[in-house]
Formats: sequence, structure tokens, C-alpha cells
Amino acid sequence: MNLKKWTLGIVATAVSMMATAQEYMLQSPDGKTTVRILVKDSIQYSVLRDGKVLLQPATISLSTSFFKSGVWKPSGSKKTAVQQVLQPVVPQKSSHIVDHYAQLQIGFKNQVDLQWRAYNNGVAWRWVIRHKGEYEVISEKAGFALQPKDTAWYPVEDGFYSHNERLYRRLTVDELRDKNKLGSLPALFSAGDKKLLITESGLLNYAGMWLEGTGTGNVAAVFPHYPSKLEITSDRDEVVRSREPYIARENGAAQLPWRIVMIAAEDKELLTNQLAYQLAVPSTGDYSWVKPGKASWDWWNANNVYGVDFRAGINTATYKYYVDFAAKYGLEYIILDEGWSDTRNLLKTIPDIDMEALSAYAASKNVGIILWTSWVVLDQQLDAALDLFAKWGIKGIKVDFMQRDDQVMVNYYERVAKAAAARKILVDFHGAYKPAGLQRTYPNVLSFEGVYGMEQNKVDQTKSIAPPHNVTFPFIRMAAGPVDFTPGAMLNAQPGDWAPHWSSPMSIGTRCHQLAMFVIYESPLQMLADNPVHYYKEPECMEFLQHVPAVWDTTIALQAQLGEYILTARKALNGDWYVGGMTGTAARTLTLDCSFLGEGAYELHIWKDGINADRNAQDFKVEQLTINKNSKIPVAMTTGGGWAARIIKR
Repeated sequence: MNLKKWTLGIVATAVSMMATAQEYMLQSPDGKTTVRILVKDSIQYSVLRDGKVLLQPATISLSTSFFKSGVWKPSGSKKTAVQQVLQPVVPQKSSHIVDHYAQLQIGFKNQVDLQWRAYNNGVAWRWVIRHKGEYEVISEKAGFALQPKDTAWYPVEDGFYSHNERLYRRLTVDELRDKNKLGSLPALFSAGDKKLLITESGLLNYAGMWLEGTGTGNVAAVFPHYPSKLEITSDRDEVVRSREPYIARENGAAQLPWRIVMIAAEDKELLTNQLAYQLAVPSTGDYSWVKPGKASWDWWNANNVYGVDFRAGINTATYKYYVDFAAKYGLEYIILDEGWSDTRNLLKTIPDIDMEALSAYAASKNVGIILWTSWVVLDQQLDAALDLFAKWGIKGIKVDFMQRDDQVMVNYYERVAKAAAARKILVDFHGAYKPAGLQRTYPNVLSFEGVYGMEQNKVDQTKSIAPPHNVTFPFIRMAAGPVDFTPGAMLNAQPGDWAPHWSSPMSIGTRCHQLAMFVIYESPLQMLADNPVHYYKEPECMEFLQHVPAVWDTTIALQAQLGEYILTARKALNGDWYVGGMTGTAARTLTLDCSFLGEGAYELHIWKDGINADRNAQDFKVEQLTINKNSKIPVAMTTGGGWAARIIKR
């Protein structure tokens, strides 16, 4: 063939392909972020910020039993702009959220739409299926094209069966090419001078999204397929023996979960990003009865109560002691963790527990009771158990050991949330995947674990549950939603003096590092994990803990650096302000700029590391100052240290 004719043919083919492709553009309301979507044989997207590429072109796709992914033929598109104010039933970061975005919806001739949203702090997309009847979602592609040398803060997993309680390993994106580098969500990446956090929301009747590296800077979504064979192996475990060749079964129109890329120019912006909530399915019905609050928790301190005239343990007398403690300090709840019932039968309490008497006693003190259960037994006895709990006046359940997020398990979460809501019962999910919007759809779901949390202090020989981790996960895991880390240790040690101890556990880091967690960590059901005996011995700390709320009107991330330090101010619903500061390994002094305050004088109550806290982590000092919005206050924190404050208008 003539070389000139061959070359001209290639050029003509390329021009023809471009001519058949359709390009769509979507910009964020501030005009800084641009999404480009190119539709031809495949769909590719890229993301730019301030004209610079954050995500290179990557493929997204969907394949179902009624159509196979291939040539995409658009049938039309529509752009809309939305600016509204959301008012969460249960405030977390704030009581009002400005929900401002631009949306692009592309329709295709295969009964599928693709929705994109561009916000000032991120982008998201989801598939909307218009098909009638039953079908399966065979596969979904979601690529994220970074640079090979970009950094990942990545929760490496061993498989889809997981509590999702991981440390965040700092790797290059190129190092994720190993197929064994499976990661749960959320995961964080650098892209030049920006941070990108990948997560999802609106996860209902579908499988959760995970990530794996594919090489050359690419990260792609993977999903646990629908279980075809399940086997219960204990009163808390169910094993997937085999899976179907599809992700999910559907019937009729469906909105698949949103794939979210949060964009942060500064690390502190990750602490206030609420896209996971904004993109969740709104609730319906009346949830005005939902009461967030703090709880005294028995498991972490192993019921190791002492200095009392009864035998401490899992018994009515011990839990009345917890009720008295909660009532004295205004805590809304106590939790009875594992052991209150036959672990195979929630309808049968152990002989040492008189639940009716305990419930009546708690009610007389205006304290609610939350009961632990394994998910397997609750699944087997859901209606009967919840009916009995409602009869007892139980206010909540803590559901544990799910360890999966295939479609079957995701539907279990919703089934529990719905059944509990029907009886005005709260839910706290442990052994759980990350929050993915369920707490907006069912506001009685207050919190989730899915974090390498403080319970690890009882067993972690590696000392990984330490200040560097404590100032890392809020930028990643907490961006997805509330986190049941269970703070509040009163026995505190620096690393050289610390060791795991099951019945009398210590935390690594200072006392004020622990106090600051109640401001920095978000959970509408916040735990006081330590022994009531220890709290009684610390009246100065309880002066802070009894007042600090579990939900917030306003959150301001003042200063923060991933893995190094956090300084956050939050306004309570009653108008008081709280400030929390935490540092990792390095001692440091930050400055609290009080310009967020209104006019007038304020009382500043400070709990700060003592002069010897670098040696004895329990050393702290309390101070009181008069300040105004022009004040600049030094925030000095020792190694593994912290700083907490309450600000009251005079």
C-alpha cells in the first residue's frame, strides 16, 4: 500500500472517530473545578482544578443483563444548577449545610442515565437505571487516573471480609499496582498540591465499592459480588462460600451509589467536607424523636469497677452503678455490651440481669439503655427481639460483626435501620463498613465503627493505636461520616510507659489528647469508654466531659496537617464554643485566633498538657481567662499531646 495513502487513511479514521464522539463539560459553582466527559465507544472523564489536571482521563462504565457495555449512544442531556440549605435531623459537622452544585444528566438509549455533580469541594457521579422488570448489574467500572508518584494514604485490606479497621499506609500510587493491594473506602490521594479523597454515598440495595491499583497511576473500583452460598459458622459469623457473576440483583428503576472525589486545597478542608451527607438519600417520615448524646460504655474497661459494695460484673447492680454515673453527669445513655444475654438468644437474659428492673431504674434517672447484639442473632430474631426491647423501654442497639458489604449485607443494614426506626430505637453499627449515607436516610442510625479505634489499646502490641494515627484518620475515615472511636481514657501513658492491658487499659498520648477527641471526633452517639470509677476521680475532666455535646451547630477547622496536628473549633447548639487541639509525635505550639467569636467578652476554660506531660501523660492543668474576638491564645501541646477548651459568653 502507498505509505502516503495509508497515513491519510489513519488521519481520516481519527477525525471520523472524534466526529462521532460527544464531549460534555460541567463546572463547579465557583468556576474552579471542571469535569470533562467524553462519550464514544466508552465513557471517559477527567477533572481539572484551576486549569490544572487533577485526574487524567479514565473510563467509567456499566454492564447489566439487559444491555452490555459497548457503544454508548446519548439520547440527550440536561444541565441544572441547585442552591439549597439542608437541615440534618441529627447535626454532625453543622446544623445547616449549603448544598450548592451544578448537575449534568446524560441520557442513553440503553435505558441508563449518567448523572454528574460538580461542587466547589468535589465532584461525583452515579448511574440511574430506567429499566422495568428484574435484571442483574454485571459490572461497574470506575477508574481514577492519578500519577504513578502521587501519594496514597491507603487502608490495605486482606479481602472483602473485614471490619474495615485499618491503619492508613503511605504508598505511592505506583505501588498499588499489586493486585493484592485491595483497599476499603475512603482512601486519600495527593494530586500535585491538592488532596483527593475517594468514597461513596447513597449506598442502598447495592454492593459497596472498594479500590485496587491497576498500574501506571491508575486506581479502579472493585465490588464484592452477590453471594450465591452463605454459611453461618457461629453466633456472630457468616461466611460467603461462593459468589454470583454479578454485583447486584435489581427490580425496576434504580439509582446506584454516588462515586465521590472530594477535592481539598488544604488538609483542613477534609475535616469539614460534607459531600457524603449531601449526596445521601434524604429521610422520609418523622424522626424528631431521635436523641443523640453521650454514653457510658462497659466493654473497654471490662466492668472492672472497684471501691463498691457489690461484686462487679455483668449484673444488675453494676449497671445500676453505670446509670447513677450517667445521671450524675447528664449522659444520655449507658451501653450493655456483649454478655447481657444468651449470645444465641436475645430473648433470654443471663440470670444476673433483671432487664425490667434495670430499665425501670434507668428510666427513673432519665438515662436510656443501649443493648449490644451480634448481627447474626439479630437477623434471626429481628422482629421478636426489637418488640421485646421496645417493651423494656430500650433506646438503642449496637449491632456487631457484619464484616461485609455485598448487596445482601447492605440490605441487612437498611432492614435493621427501618425495623428499629419503626419502634423508635437508635442504631450503632460496629464491625461495620464506612458510613455511606445511611445516617441521612435513617437518622436513627447515629454512628458507625469501621475505624482502627481505641479498643485496640487493649490488645495492640505494635503501639499503632497512637497519636500519629489519631491525627490521620479524621482527614480520611471521618470525611465519610460519624466515627465511633470510643474516646475518653483516663489512664494515659507516653509510648515508653504504655503496654496493652485487657481489664485496665491505657491510651497512648496525654490526658488532654483524649479530652480533645470529644471536640475533634464526630459521633452523635459519643462514648465515654473508661471506668466510671476513674471518671469519679477526675472531677476537673468531668467538668469538661459532662458539658461537651455530641452534635454541633458549626464546625471551623482552624489549622490542620495530615498526620501531624488538628485544631478545630465547634459551636454547640446552645451557643457555647469548644476547641480541640491534638498533635502527633511532635510537640508544638499553635495559636488560637478567636476571630470566629461574636462581640463582647467570653470566659475561656482551658484543659492543657501539664509541664511534665511528656513524662507522665496524665499531667494536665486547668486555666480560665477572659477573652474576646481579638484574642490570640497559645495552644501548647507536648508529644502526643492535646488541648481542650470551652468558651462561654459572659
